[in-house]
Amino acid sequence: MSEVRWLSDEEQAVWRSYLAATTMLREHIERRLQRDAQMPQTYYEVLVALSEAPDMKLRMSELADASRSSRSKLSHAVNRMERSGWISRDDCDVDRRGSWARLTEKGFAVIHAAAPDHVTTVREALFDVLTPEQVRQLGEISAAIAGNLAGECAKVRAEEGTL
Repeated sequence: MSEVRWLSDEEQAVWRSYLAATTMLREHIERRLQRDAQMPQTYYEVLVALSEAPDMKLRMSELADASRSSRSKLSHAVNRMERSGWISRDDCDVDRRGSWARLTEKGFAVIHAAAPDHVTTVREALFDVLTPEQVRQLGEISAAIAGNLAGECAKVRAEEGTL
């Protein structure tokens, strides 16, 4: 067994600060979306992914990747949004096991109405407190972390099965 590389005092402080900041930011955005748009952040992310997709539709497996959702979380969210009339689901003509999720006009209106408040929340909570250099650094740091974890996350999604 290899020896554990314990965090230094500085690394421990950065880790705790990072956890606090990301947890508080996510909770803040979640509360604001619930208050202003009556939807959880998961739904917002799904609607955004569909609104940016060609023909406003994606295969469920692509939607899971785009919204960074687990299979079960995405299925639950899409079922609820389908009942609300925000999304329609169609069988995939190429692959009988797959299905398409499509943003409806009602769903587009919902995301269009929610976006301004959401962007304002993100801007005020994240970007307005950073200098332009810190924004650039945050982008580089986030890309490095995501790049490091992308393969592992894809492996876990593959083990769960595709939608």
